[in-house]
Amino acid sequence: MTAEDLNRTYMRFAHQFLEPFDDPSEPAIIGMQTRGVYMGKRILDIIDAQFGVKPDFGVLDVTFYRDDFRTKLKMPEVKVTEIPFDLYNRDVILVDDVLYTGRTVRSAMDALMAFGRPRSIKFCCMVDRGHRELPVSADFVGMTVPTYANEEVRVKVKDLDGEDGVYVVETEGSDE
Repeated sequence: MTAEDLNRTYMRFAHQFLEPFDDPSEPAIIGMQTRGVYMGKRILDIIDAQFGVKPDFGVLDVTFYRDDFRTKLKMPEVKVTEIPFDLYNRDVILVDDVLYTGRTVRSAMDALMAFGRPRSIKFCCMVDRGHRELPVSADFVGMTVPTYANEEVRVKVKDLDGEDGVYVVETEGSDE
């Protein structure tokens, strides 16, 4: 995906996020560390520009909720979680860059439940690359890209990476 493709997709996400709600400030958007945070902020800015409202926004790190964090040899890199609003009875939209096995999304749902009990949780990803290990699907998808196990999908966001784009790259020696 090019920068132009991504911009169109962010615009589509902004509209899709608000369609089910009478009040555009009703849903809460939570960006998952790291690129999901930047994507969520981009969508939030479009909602503000198009509709003149900023829904609640939070940042979620799922490191300690992952089912594999204790089995990794290196120390996990823990990032900020900041959810400055009550999740009770809220409609939450989780935003992340790539949906792969489904384990990160499961971790995110566990983490959200530790903060409160949302009315609903929807999931948004820029790329669904398949290879699910858990029964998880995205409610909002930018693009579905069938991949091989030795490939990786890299979503680039300008604020972090200096460019916007989506790339599929071959990884050497991958045994995933």
